Amino acid sequence: MNVRRRLIPAAAATAVTAAALGTLSACSPGSSAAGGDTDRFEVVASFYPVAFLAEQIGGDHVNVTSLTQPGQEPHDLEISAKQTAQLEEADAALYLKGLQPTVDEAIGQSDVRTKIDAATLTSLDHDAGSGGHDDEHGHDEPGHDDHGHDHSHDGQDPHVWLDPVKYAEVAEGVGKAFQKADPGHAADYKKNTEALVGKLNDLDAEFEAGLGHRKTDVFVTTHAAFGHLAARYGLTEEAINGLSPEAEPSAARVKQLTETAKADGVTTVFYETLTSDRAAKTVARDAGLRTDVLDPLEGITDKSRGDDYFQVMESNLQALQTALGTE
Repeated sequence: MNVRRRLIPAAAATAVTAAALGTLSACSPGSSAAGGDTDRFEVVASFYPVAFLAEQIGGDHVNVTSLTQPGQEPHDLEISAKQTAQLEEADAALYLKGLQPTVDEAIGQSDVRTKIDAATLTSLDHDAGSGGHDDEHGHDEPGHDDHGHDHSHDGQDPHVWLDPVKYAEVAEGVGKAFQKADPGHAADYKKNTEALVGKLNDLDAEFEAGLGHRKTDVFVTTHAAFGHLAARYGLTEEAINGLSPEAEPSAARVKQLTETAKADGVTTVFYETLTSDRAAKTVARDAGLRTDVLDPLEGITDKSRGDDYFQVMESNLQALQTALGTE
């Protein structure tokens, strides 16, 4: 069966929510770890998912700093003059092109030696596995709302880190880039990459087994971030607002979603830790459903259900198991 992400648009503008970990710290003027002038390879990462990869792969050999503050909405990031100068002094820039336009521009104009675009390391299409069910309720095509907003990069979904298999593909590409840029530590980067990919493969197996026997394939979110995860495990995401998780859904859309929930056995409306739960509660109240958190992992804060990617993904799995009625 074909996977469909049914977007239920609202009269609101964009916001792919949440943020990333860390603040941008200065490197020593003129230093270059790749050139051997410092002890560590300096990596500037655009936001949490790619910063986490750099930390896991680089280990003690890298100093990873993030352009996006914890709790900051990644799309709203504006690069400061200081950050631009510090980017010039880094050995590598790691980002996901299309997610943060100001980051794309700053990195494109910089002379940073190694530029790693995570979007080129895997497919941004929902091509992993199959699942879902026919869109008998007549929702819109994935990635767009009625106001002409595009939720993704060139019609594609950037949230690849929520699919452990695609995230592993990105990790492998980052590992190879680090090995090439800092050959003195290539063996360690390769070893760390293999260990990380192994953990991601284990996580994939855990999701596959944990979601294998369920009462429904459908889950409802405020933010259309889980298309890759849905495709991987044969699920169907129902996004209330598509682009804007904080927008108030219209009465017509609430009614439409209520009908869908009854038809598909939906029990839960998911919201995110870093944004308002108002839209989720509105739909849940009118449809007689409960609410819970499903974290798109664009950042880690003290509200996150875990301290890192793996812990939060474990929490996401547990939330999905409860909502989908797994056995």
